[in-house]
Amino acid sequence: MLIYNTLTKQKETFTPITPNVVNLYVCGMTVYDYCHLGHARVMVVFDMVVRYFRALGYQVTYVRNITDIDDKIIKRAHEKGETIQSLTEYFIQIMHEDADALGVLRPDHEPRATYFITEIINMIQHLIDKGYAYQRAQMSDVYYAVNQFKDYGKLSGKRLEELRAGERVEVDTAKQDPMDFVLWKTAKPNEPSWDSPWGAGRPGWHIECSAMSTCHLGNHFDIHGGGMDLQFPHHENEIAQSEGATGEPFVNLWMHNGFVRINEEKMSKSLGNFFTVREVLDRYRPEVVRYFILASHYRSPLNYSDQQLDTAKQSLDRLYTALRGLTLTHIPCPNEEYRQRFHEVMQDDFNTPEALAILFELAREINRLRVDNQAQAIVLANELTMLGGLLGLLQTDPECYFQSAEHSLSTEMIEQFIAERNAARQNKNWAESDRIRDVLKAQGIILEDSAKGTIWRKE
Repeated sequence: MLIYNTLTKQKETFTPITPNVVNLYVCGMTVYDYCHLGHARVMVVFDMVVRYFRALGYQVTYVRNITDIDDKIIKRAHEKGETIQSLTEYFIQIMHEDADALGVLRPDHEPRATYFITEIINMIQHLIDKGYAYQRAQMSDVYYAVNQFKDYGKLSGKRLEELRAGERVEVDTAKQDPMDFVLWKTAKPNEPSWDSPWGAGRPGWHIECSAMSTCHLGNHFDIHGGGMDLQFPHHENEIAQSEGATGEPFVNLWMHNGFVRINEEKMSKSLGNFFTVREVLDRYRPEVVRYFILASHYRSPLNYSDQQLDTAKQSLDRLYTALRGLTLTHIPCPNEEYRQRFHEVMQDDFNTPEALAILFELAREINRLRVDNQAQAIVLANELTMLGGLLGLLQTDPECYFQSAEHSLSTEMIEQFIAERNAARQNKNWAESDRIRDVLKAQGIILEDSAKGTIWRKE
């Protein structure tokens, strides 16, 4: 399997540290607001990665953290006049609902930063003992000394000299170097804090992930993932902290998914083009959103627009249409051509667009065979369902898929219209038959007549 490693800037043959075992850590959500499309992409992409590794027979331990203490969380809780715990618990529940809707499997471990304060304090102390961290005065912040870590910048390619020259920072007498970053923040009034050797305070963001990842997966593990925006400074700082504290390599392979763009502009609140998962799911069913995310390679920009979502819906409809009316037997397909090609593209850095193209080849062949050789069509339908499942797609019964979408007409009303139309056709009342068909079409309901009767689907 080839995977692009952000650390080396090239595709590499994936070799796990322990044979047949994959240990994976992904930076999760800071829970103070609703999940947006960028969060959805991270969740779906790495869910796809985990599903595929497991399909290949790897034993995967997947850790995706929750940041439940942070400046933004404290600010939002104060604005809303509620406790930090009630705020974070609410948005953790919302995050889980969004992830479940998108077909994202729960990670094996979902550590919260506030549950790992002791481990965070211990790691900071190791860094101080080894000369990587300092506190300039009692009851002040603890900082990481970036110039003590000789490999700082190896992930992002940024050099300290260039960062210092380009950084507009206010003079901070508590820092030895303007690029040093905080490990432990001194307590402020009306903010949560924990006791530590350096006084009451709370952890910085970067140290939280170093502590949680190494506690669950060890000092040295296989893959660390997250959004491209986390490469610097977050992941760069994680490397400096973790390798400084343990003296061991931190992660073998770094995976980063691309940005989400809205109508060809980068998604941002300031531009007013910011969509939450819930806003999108109000307009499109979850499997369509999942398909849309996987239709682009995980490292490429993801361009969101109504047209792109409409295209994703039409594509998913076509795949389900190929499965419709066929009784799956789960008999293995004797011809492994499609499966082999599917695995070839997936093992080339998880090329989901090419994998989906192979699913459409299968669908076309099913449609070609379904009249003259239905037995073979069923075998290929099994294959389509199985391969789709590796991407978290095509696991809904086709009839349920087409009939479960929101309609202005109830299922009972549609079936009544169909019964009335069938009666009109038996009486050769073609005008009435056409009228009923047109009424349903105006409501977005398409009728399909066959030898087995009339079935319906959403347009």
